[in-house]
Amino acid sequence: MSEANAPHAPLNHIEAQCVAKGMRMTEQRRVIARVLARAEDHPDVEELFRRCALIDSRISISTVYRTVKLFEDAGIVERHDFRAGRARYEQLRESHHDHLINLRTGEVVEFESAEIERLQAEVARRLGFRLVDHRLELYAVPLDDKPKGP
Repeated sequence: MSEANAPHAPLNHIEAQCVAKGMRMTEQRRVIARVLARAEDHPDVEELFRRCALIDSRISISTVYRTVKLFEDAGIVERHDFRAGRARYEQLRESHHDHLINLRTGEVVEFESAEIERLQAEVARRLGFRLVDHRLELYAVPLDDKPKGP
């Protein structure tokens, strides 16, 4: 039996937040929470469904859609639209990070930059605002990518 469906597996951060918010945690919601918590990428709902179905074949894609929406509405996971036509999700973290999206492969690279954070706050201040939140997504191609000619 895998950790994701072990009866007494320790609560992950997503499950703990759900419990703290008084959310009813069915076994299928627990599987979805555990798979999302272990994700090192930013899966869309279809990929999340594939991973969950390997653990519990009774999980339907509609259950995954509803559960992810529930987690999103509760502020437990964050939805991203990285121009690929499908929303992708990640667990909200304590520390802030930004994303660079490789337009050739769809790979999402997370990064942190104190310099960028400082610059954004400075721009907001210059414009008469105090920055309270932001999201930065950089869309890029590899340096060795050759532009297509005419």
